[in-house]
Amino acid sequence: MEISASQVRDLREKTGAGIMDCKKALKESEGNLDSAVDYLRQKGLAAASKKAGRVASEGIVGSYIHAGGSIGVLVEVNCETDFVARNEDFQQFVKDIAMHIAAANPLVVTRDEISVELIEKEREIYRAQALESGKPEKIVDKIVDGKVDKFCSEITLLEQSFVKSPDMTIDALVNEATAKIGEKITIRRFARFHLGEGLEKKETNLAEEVAAQLGS
Repeated sequence: MEISASQVRDLREKTGAGIMDCKKALKESEGNLDSAVDYLRQKGLAAASKKAGRVASEGIVGSYIHAGGSIGVLVEVNCETDFVARNEDFQQFVKDIAMHIAAANPLVVTRDEISVELIEKEREIYRAQALESGKPEKIVDKIVDGKVDKFCSEITLLEQSFVKSPDMTIDALVNEATAKIGEKITIRRFARFHLGEGLEKKETNLAEEVAAQLGS
């Protein structure tokens, strides 16, 4: 069955579990929210649920500058106390997030921040591509929905695969840090600057350079 973004959001707010874990739980429970909560608890994936309702108003603004100053990132990551903001593990987590943003170039933190206009623009492009390729009209909508979902996942920070550990999403990394540090942690916002962006220049794959540096 189809699971809506609002169902996933409601389950995340209730349990603090990751997006993909919430989707799986809702599919396993056929969309029943209470059953999905039980599923996550049984799997040990709702460990951060008690922290989900807390207010994270402390934290730090971290930064990362790619070698040579070609890419720069500022990211605000919040926690509950100033004590944790000074914690070495928390600061390393923020550094990792900033480096990931430099390499992966997300556009938003959560899917809810993607504008309706951008989604509709992509939907029109995918529909035109599907029809141009001769796909039957009756399956075009399903194809378009799948492509739009993939597009949204690729530009959403929390849904991206962590560049230093591709088997883990950023959302899972946040939950892992929350469990390890013992406070609610949230990535609030970020800004990514690419030298010369918008100006005509020779193209270089700087994202791959950053990713290579992270792996070294």
